[in-house]
Amino acid sequence: MWIILSFFVAHWYLSLFFQTFFLHRYASHKAFTMNKTTEKIFFVLTWIFQGSNYLSPYGYGVMHRMHHAFADTEDDPHSPKYDETIWNMMWKTKTIYSSIANKQFIPDKRFTDGVPQWEAFDKFARSWPSRIFWGAIYVGVYALFATQWWLWLLLPLQFLMSPIHGAIINWFAHKYGYRNFEVGDTSRNFLPTDFLMMGESYHNNHHKHGSRANFGGVRWHEIDPTYLVIKVLAALRVIRLTNNKVIQLEAVQKAA
Repeated sequence: MWIILSFFVAHWYLSLFFQTFFLHRYASHKAFTMNKTTEKIFFVLTWIFQGSNYLSPYGYGVMHRMHHAFADTEDDPHSPKYDETIWNMMWKTKTIYSSIANKQFIPDKRFTDGVPQWEAFDKFARSWPSRIFWGAIYVGVYALFATQWWLWLLLPLQFLMSPIHGAIINWFAHKYGYRNFEVGDTSRNFLPTDFLMMGESYHNNHHKHGSRANFGGVRWHEIDPTYLVIKVLAALRVIRLTNNKVIQLEAVQKAA
């Protein structure tokens, strides 16, 4: 039992870390920089730890910039304000994300500038053979180590982990929680201490300061676990924190 629970928890946090670190703070907002070799290493690590849930940095980055520029308007890719249920919102999100990642929708240049692309790898990582490969590994782990029937109920969540992470923030953090800043959207800080979403639930803070690497830190209890890792990686010179204003949330909003 403990092996399966440990496997699930590890997958939750490792998948979430690469989503918030690489896809969100790097690909979308350029809160820090890295060289091209390191960037490709993080592409591969994101594929490994997101597994069957792998999200394209290009598709995610472009769509997330659109979310900030059009937050809680009809052009927002995901807003509870314009969708009756969380399921409707996430299906709309999936449709828009897929059209961007597959280059069926060509967004404005302001949404694509600087977003990392590795088209050959991305195509492979998003392919059905890749997703089936990781899914088979998950099933194999459960077949070997699931000692109670109810543990199998966790397996579908592992197949859908990245969409679940997105749904928690895109829906609940625009409906519930507290606000440190009055901004022109419904963003809220969903959790006062973000032990579950690695800093992502400080959503109101993030909508106020989009390019800030630290999503927490406004109140004493707002500790952002991902930012602690970012500081270590910056100290080791794996990445470099930046104050680059070119691809900053405020600039994108003003151009909207």
